[in-house]
Amino acid sequence: MEPGLLNVEMLLSAYSMGVFPMADPDLNNEIFWYSPEERAILPLDERFKVRKSLTKVIRQERFEVRYDTVFREVMEACSAPRKDDELTWISQEIIDIYCELFDLGFAHSVEVWQDNQLKGGLYGVSLGGVYCGESMFSKAPYASQVALYHLHQTIKQSDYSVLDIQFVNPHLLQFGAYEVKRDEYEMMIKDAVLETKTWNPYFYSAQD
Repeated sequence: MEPGLLNVEMLLSAYSMGVFPMADPDLNNEIFWYSPEERAILPLDERFKVRKSLTKVIRQERFEVRYDTVFREVMEACSAPRKDDELTWISQEIIDIYCELFDLGFAHSVEVWQDNQLKGGLYGVSLGGVYCGESMFSKAPYASQVALYHLHQTIKQSDYSVLDIQFVNPHLLQFGAYEVKRDEYEMMIKDAVLETKTWNPYFYSAQD
């Protein structure tokens, strides 16, 4: 889609229509708007899958999970170069504007800590009954998977209608992620973005 500058009002309007921005590092981090033909969704019902190995890690409580305590730090970690790709679509402009969304209550982070060090996490945009996962990172085995599990449980506990994850990859497919066509996605979020929902973080207990 056409390039453009970012502001909070534009972002919220775009998300309500199924559109999101990404910076192009090859074009001096110019912002472009995207609405993919296929959109990835994480199911909120029994189709959501958790591998036994991850269940074991969660039950062992290897990590401490926190919410919304270091949102900018999570974004900065997500923007760091990856082993297979030194470029990132998360520019400084994107970090700054999403931190504004966070300050206004329209964005949230899930943070995975170990020995008081941030080992993994994710962030995304919350609009009505729709949560749009943007990016995640991991500095320890299972850290990002633990973050995604707790995001999913939080979304369910908060009674959201849609958990959008933009694009599928092998990491997300193992959780039961699936794709829908653009027009189907737009129908899914049309009323959901107008719902009134409260972000209600999920905390694991041995009784779960």
